[in-house]
Amino acid sequence: MKSHAGKAIVAASVLCMSSLSLAQQVRDFGREEYESNCASCHGTNGQGFGPMRPYLTKMPSDLTTIARRNGGVFPNQLMWEAIDGRSSTEIGPHGSREMPVWGNDYRAEAMRQAGGPSSQGPEWYVRGKIVALLDYLARMQVK
Repeated sequence: MKSHAGKAIVAASVLCMSSLSLAQQVRDFGREEYESNCASCHGTNGQGFGPMRPYLTKMPSDLTTIARRNGGVFPNQLMWEAIDGRSSTEIGPHGSREMPVWGNDYRAEAMRQAGGPSSQGPEWYVRGKIVALLDYLARMQVK
């Protein structure tokens, strides 16, 4: 009996260590994208107090209250269009609108990688970046 209990404990320990190892390997692409391209204006906590704030003509919006400002629902399509920016015609401090046109930047990034777009094309790359970012923004909403 003691040997079975010992084996069970060893097996459970191995499973726990494997789970911890796997959890450490999971990347949060949305968070990485946010920290890389959004936090400089919107701040690490998303409330609009990034280090670039003093240099902008309009204060960056608080990204943690998007759902609250939209009746408790995170507006995926509206946010997609704001991030992508290629369909926006508003005039803002960056030229064509208030924030960079990330759709163009992501497309250019896709074209530079490995000498050209992936087999699915650059738009799949753009979509992947935006979906990851939307997921992260939805998770940072205040309750």
